Amino acid sequence: MAERIKAALRDQQIEVPSWAYGNSGTRFKVFAQPGVPRTPQEKIADAAQVHAFTGIAPIVSLHVPWDRVDDYQQLADHADGLGVRIGTINANVFQDDDYRLGSVTNPDPRIRRKAVAHLIDCVDVMDATGSTDLKLWFADGTNYPGQDSIRARQDRLAEALHTTYARLGDRQRLLLEYKLFEPAFYTTDVPDWGTAYAHCLRLGDRAKVVIDTGHHAPGTNIEFIVAFLLHAGKLGAFDFNSRFYADDDLMAGAADPFQLFRIMFEIVSADALRPARGINFMLDQCHNIEPKIPGQIRSVLNVQEATAKALLVDAEALAAAQAAGDVLGANAVLMDAYHTDVRPLLRELRAEQGLDPDPMAAYARSGYAQRIAAERVGGQQAGWGA
Repeated sequence: MAERIKAALRDQQIEVPSWAYGNSGTRFKVFAQPGVPRTPQEKIADAAQVHAFTGIAPIVSLHVPWDRVDDYQQLADHADGLGVRIGTINANVFQDDDYRLGSVTNPDPRIRRKAVAHLIDCVDVMDATGSTDLKLWFADGTNYPGQDSIRARQDRLAEALHTTYARLGDRQRLLLEYKLFEPAFYTTDVPDWGTAYAHCLRLGDRAKVVIDTGHHAPGTNIEFIVAFLLHAGKLGAFDFNSRFYADDDLMAGAADPFQLFRIMFEIVSADALRPARGINFMLDQCHNIEPKIPGQIRSVLNVQEATAKALLVDAEALAAAQAAGDVLGANAVLMDAYHTDVRPLLRELRAEQGLDPDPMAAYARSGYAQRIAAERVGGQQAGWGA
């Protein structure tokens, strides 16, 4: 059993976001930290530290234009030299004054053309970096009844998605993210998984849905959404984070580790953990008060631990209890796995991989945080100025 679990965990890959290493905060205040990257190259260098200490985070998501450079091929080579690679390209059509009333669903055709042109530019970045995934999240929506036609906005959205999808290469995918609310409060143009699924279904096989674990109403059964989209062949990626109230973007597994376990159980049950299955396990977090790199390391470890527990579930015993209608017995099989302490197994796995058994402590001893704080003086720190 232990060897089977370790073999599965060796193949696990978690993608980390470049923006997690920049300054971030709430709409009230952004707190700057020493050593924060000033360039995309420095963001990738920090991401490479996460992989160096965990062994399962070899991919870095980029955000355009936050990570804009003159030569994306050179940036990809830089990542390769640090032992990681460029992953998903994230578009940004929500931080421009033109997008006050929306981007691809804006009633103004000029602004819609501008937004779609940016999406096409992002595919050009994919071509240059070797990325296979374009992730789209739209802040588009309305704040007041009657502000715009709900039906017309869906037509505009479909047209923009179709144009972008047609530009993709044969090995490239469109990943559509949804969000219940914020910044649109009356209607959001892609508010839920059903809306995202319907648009992806019309686009084609290479259009998939992204599940951000913070983008749901309280009490939503996210593992049901996972199971449904897996069954339909339309789950493309996760944005892992934790939330207490809304889209809090806290460290994965921090608020509800049991939910993370339940999600990973559905993944394991569908044999969708292997990279060949095409599910991107991405983090999408902002470390507002905690240090950036340790926050990412802890998140990766939390996902790994939840996965190990999911792999421990006795599938035969669970199936037998389910077939017999043994409600409590079936639940006990899951709970036994969840309550198992998998940390010794994970320490053993890391030692076998030539890694320090305690990545958090190893990073703290490395001196990297002190070095970048001393070296990254001057210039403009990466982040967003809320």
